[in-house]
Amino acid sequence: MKTAATKVLSARAVTKVYGGTHALRGVDFDIAAGRVTALFGKDGAGTSTLLKILSGVEQPTTGHVELDGEPVRLLSPRDAADRGISVIPQKLSLCPNLSIQDNLFLTREICGGPWVIDRSAQRATSAAILRSLGEDLDPDRLVGALSPAQQQIVGIARALVQEARVLIMDEPTSTLTPSEVEALFRVIGGLTASGVAVAYASHQPDRALRIADDVAILRDGRLVAAANAKTLDIRRIVEQMAGRAPDSPFPHHIPLTEKEPPREELLTLRGLSVADPANPGRLAIDDLSLTVGKGEIVGIYGLMDSGLTELLEALAGRASSQSGDVLLSGIPLENASIRDRIDRGLVLVPGDRRRDGLVQTMSLGENLSLAGLDRFVRRLFVSRERELDAVDQMISDVTLGTGDAGTPVESLSGGDQQKAVIGRALLTDPLVLLLDEPSRGVDIGAKADIFQLLAARARRGLAVLFTTLDAEEALHIPDRLLVLTRGVVTGDFRRGAITREELMSVLDGAAIGHAEGGAR
Repeated sequence: MKTAATKVLSARAVTKVYGGTHALRGVDFDIAAGRVTALFGKDGAGTSTLLKILSGVEQPTTGHVELDGEPVRLLSPRDAADRGISVIPQKLSLCPNLSIQDNLFLTREICGGPWVIDRSAQRATSAAILRSLGEDLDPDRLVGALSPAQQQIVGIARALVQEARVLIMDEPTSTLTPSEVEALFRVIGGLTASGVAVAYASHQPDRALRIADDVAILRDGRLVAAANAKTLDIRRIVEQMAGRAPDSPFPHHIPLTEKEPPREELLTLRGLSVADPANPGRLAIDDLSLTVGKGEIVGIYGLMDSGLTELLEALAGRASSQSGDVLLSGIPLENASIRDRIDRGLVLVPGDRRRDGLVQTMSLGENLSLAGLDRFVRRLFVSRERELDAVDQMISDVTLGTGDAGTPVESLSGGDQQKAVIGRALLTDPLVLLLDEPSRGVDIGAKADIFQLLAARARRGLAVLFTTLDAEEALHIPDRLLVLTRGVVTGDFRRGAITREELMSVLDGAAIGHAEGGAR
């Protein structure tokens, strides 16, 4: 039995070069048995590349990987899994149309004889592993019917089926609610207590520090810090990630006064109800009314099942509403298409940037100008000069890490891809910008850039409506915050009028005395 300090998996002087780009520069990194090693870094710092090398997806250009102190070459993810190294990627590689047990034993089936799968044995083993992780799930249930947190548990269970000694987790909590995060952390605690070594890569140091034993920080492909987690605080971690003292990710773009002058109403919702696409008999949004004024930032906070995405997709024309009215500058949007809404000044930045926000085969510049090409048409032709000027200006405005419009968008970091999606929406010259969890899966530096950008645009009159699962964002970013619980507004507050504890109470449906009728 290994002691808690035993190094199980290590990178030694690992360098990785892609063309002329050094993704990693001489990195030493250790994962110890029975401990959680948190790995932090801004987008482009090299964290994903390091995890790929440790899991057999990529090979180091120089340097090597050690397993139990001995050099080893991991030829593929399957080779790594056979050696006890399992990965749970940020985007889970589960098959939603298969059952839990089929996912757990995919390519590793228990055979009761030649060409015969022993499904009874698989079912019993699946149930036992799930119970050990605190989940009493039916092994025959389809994975596609599970919550994001339950799918994370299935990913961990699959690693245990493979008898993993090392578990590598990439942004495991990015789509989870606070209660689901707590459940996942309990599972991770149980794994490390049994001696499993865990590497936990995250853009959310405040969460990761709660379970981390050790911390490693990458910046520009170099290891800039490695220490016991107890010796570091969030500010120090962010400073090491950025290479400078951190700026606040929460800009106060317009100081709030006791009595604000009336704003020009740009977006108005009256009694809006939207069906749940997964269960049409249930309302995802139930009789919601609100307004968003010129230059105002309104946030909507809730859990995964609160109807946040369904609301924004209905406003953008991607889903239909059952009842109620949506008005833009006082004019109803009834039956308006997505294109019509964009042309009239209402545009959505979707929550899944890779699936819904970007065309991965196009360049950065092509993605930025795609939704607003009609702005550059002259005499039936697109004016390339005007298009390129607008694209170059937007690249500067949204502070992308590259100034080259010809850069393949798929080569950008997650934070820059998110900025590109926002930039594309802004190039349509909107009156109202809708954003579905705009900081999901981006590092703290990119998060600060995004909210600074929204604040600057609000000062110029843009109306912003965004959703978030992050309580700190909800408390610090919007001028006005709505709390959504299972499709119903349970709170409406001005910034600074509610504490975190009160916010959690409102989320559970409790009434708070100083809630304000900001929905107007």
